[in-house]
Amino acid sequence: MKVTVVVLDSVGLGYLPDAAQFGDEGADTLDHTVLKTGLELPHLASLGLGHVPGVHTLPQAAEPLGAFGRMVEVNPGKDTSTGHWEFVGIHLQHPFQVFPEGFPQDFLAEYCRRIGVGGYLLNRPYSGTEAIRDYGEEHLRTGFPIVYTSADSVFQVAAHIGKVPLETLYGWCMTAREMLVGPLACARVIARPFEGEPGKFYRREDLRKDFALEPPPNVLDVIRAGGLEVVGVGKIPDIYAHRGFSREVRAGSNEEGMERTLELMRQDFTGLIFTNLVDFDAKYGHRRNPAGYAEALAAFDARLPEFLAALGPEDYLFIVSDHGNDPTYRGTDHTREYGMLLGVGPGLAGVNLGTRPTFADLAASLAKAFGLGWTGPGQSFI
Repeated sequence: MKVTVVVLDSVGLGYLPDAAQFGDEGADTLDHTVLKTGLELPHLASLGLGHVPGVHTLPQAAEPLGAFGRMVEVNPGKDTSTGHWEFVGIHLQHPFQVFPEGFPQDFLAEYCRRIGVGGYLLNRPYSGTEAIRDYGEEHLRTGFPIVYTSADSVFQVAAHIGKVPLETLYGWCMTAREMLVGPLACARVIARPFEGEPGKFYRREDLRKDFALEPPPNVLDVIRAGGLEVVGVGKIPDIYAHRGFSREVRAGSNEEGMERTLELMRQDFTGLIFTNLVDFDAKYGHRRNPAGYAEALAAFDARLPEFLAALGPEDYLFIVSDHGNDPTYRGTDHTREYGMLLGVGPGLAGVNLGTRPTFADLAASLAKAFGLGWTGPGQSFI
């Protein structure tokens, strides 16, 4: 028996009641994308997505094939780590540190000393593609790292592969990871290698590498302790600092992520397949590209029948989202929204799961599906 969890990264279902605190009141990733583009999602609608409260743009299936609902994010934030940690049963007592004014000067001075460079570039919230456009040429002259952040808890380091060897960049990031703890605890340090010439710089997303804080004990540990496989696909292992996985499968795009996930679903083992499809967020949400976002959703919807066909009689498939990134909204950051929750498996057809009070209901449900005990937050919807 397998349970497959597919995260549609950033496909939020409307702003949460506390969204105004994050500057996100009015955001609605799914509905606004559909309204802007005329997108149709027949297979997701057939699972019951049109029945979810707040989803106004999809038809309501007469007999939904799956369970359907939405989830409230309890953790304070709207970033990848905040949502994904809650998925596995981690409720944060304090938000991850963010740096809206950039990183402290004394920290950066010590950081540059440790990595052996004479300075840095940028150091403020910035679009990644604009960072290399605006500072790439100076980086080629000086060799200084381009350091930037966003509304999320991230320390991002961009360097040109022709100027800074990839392993050196990864080493710079490991140094930052060691330093960004305690009062400066940052959820992720991200290596952002790029190539090209001035005016034509481009990021090498396939060589990106994340260095995350190690999470506390969670449901992934419970599943592994039960002797089952836990396979992370795409950036999932990075998000959890590679803790709790028996296998890690690389996937650099939605298409690769879907292919690798389907291959795993057809293999003979018992355990969890945990996949993140990143393109919605990284390629289209942050770049405020509704057409691209819609194309990515349509591509997933078109392949959804393959996922359903790959399920065994006792298998489960859960489709969730970790936050929003409304491509029609102001700015370029994530948006604080309800998470999607669709489920297919024994006893789930046509079940209205309502509004779940926490993403951690997924963790409780995973433990329940595998017949394992769970003492963390959340209530199983199985």
